[in-house]
Amino acid sequence: MIRVNTAVFTLCVLGALPMAVSAQSSEFGPHEGDREFSLSGTGSNDRDFNSGSFGVTGDLGWYLRDDVVAGVRQSLNYADIEGEGVSDDFWNGSTRGYMDYQFLQDRARPFVGASLGGIYGDGVKDSAFAGLETGIKYYVQTKTYFLARAEYQFLFSDTDEATDAFQDDGIWAYTVGLGYNF
Repeated sequence: MIRVNTAVFTLCVLGALPMAVSAQSSEFGPHEGDREFSLSGTGSNDRDFNSGSFGVTGDLGWYLRDDVVAGVRQSLNYADIEGEGVSDDFWNGSTRGYMDYQFLQDRARPFVGASLGGIYGDGVKDSAFAGLETGIKYYVQTKTYFLARAEYQFLFSDTDEATDAFQDDGIWAYTVGLGYNF
């Protein structure tokens, strides 16, 4: 009788093992051919809340491989500036192409990449830029992720200025947002 109970118990455990493994190993993240969309935000202000800015960024990307995504990114920013002799609202934007390489195949996926595009609008000199970026995507669901990214953009107006831009001119851009693979 003990052998029968042991055999039944063993068969039940072995029969349930594939279900337990499939429940534990849900696949997070994209695969080659998938697309992604993310919406991010950024903001800042002075300590008295007299001047401030905020912006939104949308990304639309295509996975060339499981770990490489290329796409287009659009940012729109608003700033309300007050100071000596200045009191105005400014709108500007930037459009750029990007390519990122993601490390790891887990929920947390750090990445590095590059972008190339242009910045335009009020209070900025219309110019092109080339940038480097790094960040992390953390999958909270199998296809939904939290995003944090930092970009450094080297600004230039023509090819003669491009060499100097890598030494002198540049801006940092930070974003935090959510994304989805589909």
